[in-house]
Amino acid sequence: MDQLERGQQSVPAAPSQPTERKTRSIVFYLVPDFSMIAFSTAIEALRLANRMLCWKSYDWRLASSDGNPVTASNGVEVSVNTSLTDERRMLAGRERPDMVFVCSGINVENFTDKSLLGWVREEHKRGVAVGGLCTGAYVLASAGLLSGRRCAIHWENLPGFQEKFPKADVYADLFEVDGNVWTCAGGTAALDMMLSLIAEDHDDNLINAICEQALTDRVRGPHDRQRLPLRARLGVQNVRILSIIEMMEANLSEPLTLLDIAEYAGLSRRQIERLFRQNMGRSPARYYLEIRLDRARHLLLQSSLPVIEVAVACGFVSASHFSKCYRELYGRSPQQERNERQDEAA
Repeated sequence: MDQLERGQQSVPAAPSQPTERKTRSIVFYLVPDFSMIAFSTAIEALRLANRMLCWKSYDWRLASSDGNPVTASNGVEVSVNTSLTDERRMLAGRERPDMVFVCSGINVENFTDKSLLGWVREEHKRGVAVGGLCTGAYVLASAGLLSGRRCAIHWENLPGFQEKFPKADVYADLFEVDGNVWTCAGGTAALDMMLSLIAEDHDDNLINAICEQALTDRVRGPHDRQRLPLRARLGVQNVRILSIIEMMEANLSEPLTLLDIAEYAGLSRRQIERLFRQNMGRSPARYYLEIRLDRARHLLLQSSLPVIEVAVACGFVSASHFSKCYRELYGRSPQQERNERQDEAA
């Protein structure tokens, strides 16, 4: 709550004040269909920091391509303060920001143009820290800023990102900071990344005060997992089968044979077959195939890779075999899947 109305409520201890107050200026660039949860948690962390400090340690403005409002993926329209042209020309006496964050979400490829990429590169060359929320790493990579750098992106977009930007060192982490490049996977990970940023400028007392206001009981580290653990996601408790599934997920482009898996797990082929039928209701070969097809579906929906390249990336030796397996599982061909998605986005 913004006002304490009841006498029994207490105000968190005031964070210690720096000897020299310096305001960090940030531009949030909103891409159509951006993730509202990532944007709002990022900006709320800054607001709460200012409130707890009782002075403006963080200042921000919102930008869009043309200065017009931008609609998030949830349909909410957000007004902005400036356009990309204004930012590039530094109009209206605005000072150059200390940081810029690209806030995007689904369909980021459709809204990544030369003007945006040029602006991001310009800011980076001038020493401005650049960042991406949710799929914002796609824009930074397209601008050539992630080659050889660690970065994070939402797990759903990870397969397509890896195929399109093989030089980027991408991880399924909550967030990554590599030099003056900041990326996060989106969702509530934006809060953790911003708390990490605030921690660079202030002490732990402030971070604790923000967490209490935001009703979160801990700050997650950058390498905390994005997704639920396999145990919770699959509802499986058997340690051996979980270990085998993790190995399968790590070897999709070049699938292992059941003999390889058996040797790794220290079990016989028959034991593995029995384990999978008891716990997963299908053979290990079938389960492995479904994992590969699931990744293929993400690549079809989240990237523009040709179908044959998607097939190869998921361990299929031919497009015809890939198409046959895909149709059997999803009831439509890979090309039909992609066409339907493009029609929905149009």
